[in-house]
Amino acid sequence: MAEVNSVLALDVGSTTTKATLWVRREGRLRFAGRTDAPTTVELPTEDVMIGVREAIARLEEEVGRRLMAGEQLVIPQRGDEGVDLCVVTSSAGGGLQMSVAGIMREMTAESAHRAALGAGAVVMDVMSIDDGRLTVEKVRRLKELRPDMILLSGGTDGGNISQVMALAEIVSAARPRPRFGSGQKLPLIYAGNVQARPEVERILGEEFDLRVVPNIRPRMEEEVLEPARREIQRVFLESVIAQAPGYSELLRWSNRTLAPTPAAVGKILRLWAEKYRMNVLAVDVGGATTDVFSVINGQFTRTVSANVGMTYSSLTTFTRTTAENVLRWIPFDISEDQLRNWNANKMIQPTTLPQTLDELLLEQALAREAVQLAFADHLELAVGLKGIRLRRGIADIFEQTRTGMPLVDLLRVDAIVATGGVMSHAPRPQQALAMLLDGIQPEGVTELYVDNHFMLPHLGILAEGAQDTALQLLEAECLIHLGTCIAPVGQPRSGSVAFSAQLIWPEGKEEALTVRWGEFYRLPLGPGEVVQAKLRPARNCDLGEGRGRIVHTKVEGGVAGLIIDARGRRPVPLAQTRAERVHELIKVMRILDCLPEDALRRYEEAVT
Repeated sequence: MAEVNSVLALDVGSTTTKATLWVRREGRLRFAGRTDAPTTVELPTEDVMIGVREAIARLEEEVGRRLMAGEQLVIPQRGDEGVDLCVVTSSAGGGLQMSVAGIMREMTAESAHRAALGAGAVVMDVMSIDDGRLTVEKVRRLKELRPDMILLSGGTDGGNISQVMALAEIVSAARPRPRFGSGQKLPLIYAGNVQARPEVERILGEEFDLRVVPNIRPRMEEEVLEPARREIQRVFLESVIAQAPGYSELLRWSNRTLAPTPAAVGKILRLWAEKYRMNVLAVDVGGATTDVFSVINGQFTRTVSANVGMTYSSLTTFTRTTAENVLRWIPFDISEDQLRNWNANKMIQPTTLPQTLDELLLEQALAREAVQLAFADHLELAVGLKGIRLRRGIADIFEQTRTGMPLVDLLRVDAIVATGGVMSHAPRPQQALAMLLDGIQPEGVTELYVDNHFMLPHLGILAEGAQDTALQLLEAECLIHLGTCIAPVGQPRSGSVAFSAQLIWPEGKEEALTVRWGEFYRLPLGPGEVVQAKLRPARNCDLGEGRGRIVHTKVEGGVAGLIIDARGRRPVPLAQTRAERVHELIKVMRILDCLPEDALRRYEEAVT
């Protein structure tokens, strides 16, 4: 792509529409400003462009630059007006909503599920021959859902086609109608046994907008997801978004460069992980869903917890956890009834922002639970292929490797990124750090980041045509390095030694530490500063290389410095009484500098 001097990035979310501007200064693109406005894709307006134009108008006022002429975006840039490039991501109206189907629940159906999630979809239902439902129940469910598209898989290439035909007959009997464009055929992507294609075309070709891609499970031990993912995104752009209210004009502005928000986030995370050959985990806490992404040894997985969010889904988030779980993160006195009332009001008025410090802490307490729930969901789907019969020799007898094992091992995760409104817009980045420490509970040596100004989706779609520019902006403008956390894993006994450390600081000073179970503190180490560390865990403790094995590593500082967290894991143990829990919570907030000291003292005095 030719060099551009300005980029406007738009993200149409379920609650708000964000507009971000980058302008070239001193030889590279730099962040110029960001604004948002309520999303207007649903009733009563049903025109996404109303919210888009409002967000851009606010951006013009903030940066002092004219971007629009009347109701049209000025593109390309003319002098100091307009922009050279406009990129768009969207998750409005619930985002891309899909149903998937496969023959076996834990094989082809699960692979189809992963393909849809990786393409940025919210999967409404997973249907399989062995899912325990009657045929009539499957037909009724599919008819009720009205998905944006269907992904049909099943069978290895050359295998039996009868069960694939049975799935196709169920889909045909249901004849679901699309959510948008009532006169249009519902897109259906077939990614199953190649021998079954003629029969699938016979059964479904007339009723659906049928697309055929390579089999996602051509052999039992092989999973090929990318062709299906690419086709899902292409159909989303050509058939789904084109029918959504107001999107046709937005497509013209972006020269048809538009992707589901989660797909764009996944794109930039994969590029970042590939560049540094590291394992990355990211959590995106949204209004309607919470997404978790992982890139482990080059394998990308995305999961979406469709009923776990901070606004539209706040009530279901609260239902999946408990009032007691939320209360443990709140440093002031509030009853369960008051907490439930606050949560109900949050769902009824999803676009409202916290107006007081108490409301902010209530929101961040719920976010901790959303992160925990979504991460647990991710661990269930981020697993190796199931249904494989391994050949094993004498040398393998004592190996514990098996199919279906989790891919995500926190001890091997190099970096964790927090994004989404409650994370990216926290008044202090240390608050996002606290939510990560409590929600994910990182293990070993882990670098922690927060997405500044919620830029990840914009950079993901920008990377489609300008990969180097997107990566440069990711590191220079997007990610705030919160710090590095060293967290031992083992059998904690309060007061006993967890690990010892030898640190060589940037100026050459050497320091020896002895860390005991139960301790939590931080050391001053600023952004860009690097410490050489030799970590010697106790015999029953693991820091990433195995129990009792020494770890040699470089530790980079950040906004919060170097965090030593030896409180224990899964879950972090908390005191029994409410007063003790509040004092512990305030202690952690004080160590991380999450709140002003006068606010912490006020909460402390109230519980005393």
